[in-house]
This record gives sequence, structure tokens and C-alpha cells, in this order.
Amino acid sequence: MSNIVENKNLSPELAKDVDPDLQPTKKRIMGPLSYAASFMGGCVSVGTFSMGAGLIGVLTVPQAIIAMCIGCLVIAVALAIIGEAGHIYGIPFTVQLRSSFGTTGVKIPGILRGLPAIVWFGFQSWVGAGAINSCCKILFGFDNLPVVYALFTLLQVALAIKGFEGIKWMENISCVFIIAILIYMLYVVNTQFSTEIGDVFSGIKGTWGMPFWAATTSFLGIYSTMIINASDYSRNATDDIKPVKATSIYTIAILPVTLFMGLIGLLVTAATGNSDPVAVFSTTMDSKFLTIVTLLFIAFAQVTTNVLNNIVPPAYVLMESFKMKWTHATILVGILSACVMPWKLVTADSAAGLNFFTQFYSAFLGPIFAVMAVDFFILRKKKLNINDMYDKKGTFKGINWAAIIAILIGSVCSLFIMELSWYISLIPSGVAYYFLMKVMPSSKPFCKGTIFEK
Repeated sequence: MSNIVENKNLSPELAKDVDPDLQPTKKRIMGPLSYAASFMGGCVSVGTFSMGAGLIGVLTVPQAIIAMCIGCLVIAVALAIIGEAGHIYGIPFTVQLRSSFGTTGVKIPGILRGLPAIVWFGFQSWVGAGAINSCCKILFGFDNLPVVYALFTLLQVALAIKGFEGIKWMENISCVFIIAILIYMLYVVNTQFSTEIGDVFSGIKGTWGMPFWAATTSFLGIYSTMIINASDYSRNATDDIKPVKATSIYTIAILPVTLFMGLIGLLVTAATGNSDPVAVFSTTMDSKFLTIVTLLFIAFAQVTTNVLNNIVPPAYVLMESFKMKWTHATILVGILSACVMPWKLVTADSAAGLNFFTQFYSAFLGPIFAVMAVDFFILRKKKLNINDMYDKKGTFKGINWAAIIAILIGSVCSLFIMELSWYISLIPSGVAYYFLMKVMPSSKPFCKGTIFEK
């Protein structure tokens, strides 16, 4: 182990040119419980609701549950794999990419990671704002969704500006009641619409073929963005959270939340034909108090997810690519999220489209995962020199075309079977990267510290 961590310290000369938020983390602020709470809060996504809605007419309820479980288990293992570099060395995602993509090449995977996050930020902010607007209408007669959306987006950006200290406490508090509210929401759906649900699913035979495995890709795809920047989270975890424990934490945090949200989306849309949770729960609750509590939960859930998963990663990308300050980067992410016109994404016709969108961008994120894993575990044997990683004029300067070509190969392969895009891309990308690093003359500088170094 001593050989792995011998080069963890960043030299003062390099540190003076690096934004403090991008330097190796020295203060680990999240223990096991806090870390699990962060992921539990961060995974309460209305996007999961929409993925569940997209399964209507395809799978039976038991098959949908199994598909969600498989997707979540793959996510947990993948998070532990990619997050180990950040946990050992304290480096963020954008720095971790330099050994495989180069200091200039990191912009390509950075953009591929950042764009879906911005889309989901806008989508979930609009849903959360809709919940708050409904509460205001019930309580005060105030009804102005665009204004509420603007203020809600500003609130999330302000929370993100505080960094992981603020995120930690927000997520810890939220997880106390997240599961309880989700259980209650599922209970309401099942009791209010039991007849309708029975009628819809009585004629569905389901399948264990391609649609089933496509469903696992959909649920996996929601978090495929989060997987490749796992180091942004793991660098804040305490030293005792080793890979096996990390995998357990991810599973315990992600699985129950995904199951409840996915099932609620599947059942409520089957019963009502409406995939908008705000519209459904604002009209089906018997109690005004419970209606408000549920709607506020939906809004709060978007905050916990957006701040952790959809603001931090693209903000780091903007900092790395354009030398922006953390505050300016988070503000820009908020502005860009409005530019995707999220009000068009929450319509009843969008559930299938969001499924396709998730599968499509997974075709590019799976290859990035494969390249990062092969680079760190197989080629470098988990040994990194931090000063090399932070020296933009040194070993890893420029673009490593072996990595770029490898993700293109994996992406093209996966696009032939879009339903399984993330899975299909892994082996072609990983194998291509390994052999291209071995034979490409332009990749020779990037071989420093690898098994191919001469």
C-alpha cells in the first residue's frame, strides 16, 4: 500500500496555480453514515419516476423491480471502481481524467459528463418548482410557476456555492424522512388506484428479453453520469471507507430510493396516464396537510439530487476547462439549465423520450468508464504521481488520442444496440484503450507510470 500512496502530496510550486477546490482534498468530512445519507438524498430523482413510467406495457411489476435491482447493483460496483482513485489521492474527476485523456483531452469526457447533468438539473428544477408553486396556490392563492422556478434555481445554486460542507448537512438532514415519505407515497398510489393498476397490469405478460435488459440500462443510465465522476464524492469520504464498504454504502443508499421512486412512477402513470408527480399528488391526497408535505418533499428531493449530482460535476468541468472560479461556475450551470427549456421535458409525452435520452448518453459514458478503469487499475496498478497529474506542462499535457479513439469505438459499438448501450460499450473501449496505449507512438508520454513504460 505504501507504494500506491507515496506520491500523494502536491508540490507548493504547482499548488499556487491550482484552484483550492481542485487540489487534493486534505480534510475528509464524510464518515460512513454521512456518506450513505448523501447518496440517499442525492438519488431521490424525479428522473427515476419518469424511467418507471416508461416501463408501462413492457414489464410486469416483479420484472420492473428486478430490473431496478440489477441496475442499482451495477451502479454501486461501478461507483466503487471509479471512486477509488479519488478516495486514495483526494483528486476530483477532472484531474483523474488527465492520466488517460491528457490535460487538454479532459474537455471531451468533461463535456459528455456535464451536458446530461445540466439537462437533468433543469428538468428536476422545473418539477420541484411546480411542487412549490402548487403549495403556494393551495396556501396563499399565489400561482406563478416561472417566478418560482427562477427563485428555486437560485436557491440550489446558492446551496452549491457553499461546497461539500453545506451539501453534507443538507443531505444528512434530508435522509431522515426521505424513505418514510416515499413509503407513504407508494401506499397512497396503491390504495387510491388499486383497481386501475390491476386493470392495466392484468394483460401484461412481460418479458425477460431485450426490453428487460433495456430497463436495467435505463435505471443504470440515470446514474451513469454520477458514476464517472465518483471521485468528486469519494475524495470527501473518510479513510475507513474502502471499496467493499463503499459498494455496500452505495447499494444501501441507492437501491431503496430507486425502487420506491421507480415503482411510484410505474404505478401512478399506469393508473392515471399522467407522468407528472406534482399533478398527480396535488389532486389525489385526501388531506391538505399531507398534500403539502408530499409536494414539499418532491421539491426538496430535487434540491438534494441537483446540488450533489447535477451542479457539482459540470461546475468542476467549467473550472477545469475555462479556469473559472467555483462561484462563477455554479452560477453558469444554473443559467445553462434554464436554456434547455425544462418545461418541454415534463410533458406526458416525454417519458419515452427521456428513456431514449438516457440510453443515448450512456453510450458515451460507458466508454469513458472503461478507459478510466483500465488506465487506473490495469495500466497503472493504482499508482499515481500527484505532481504529474497537476503539471499541465508535464507528462500528461495535450490530448491522449488512444483514449479518444477508444471511447469512439465503444460508442459506435453501443449505438448498434442502444437498449444496452452502457454494457455493450465497456469491452470494446477497454480493449481498444489497452492496445492503443501499447502501440500508438503519440501515446508514449502517457505511458509513464504504466506497465508499458520503457
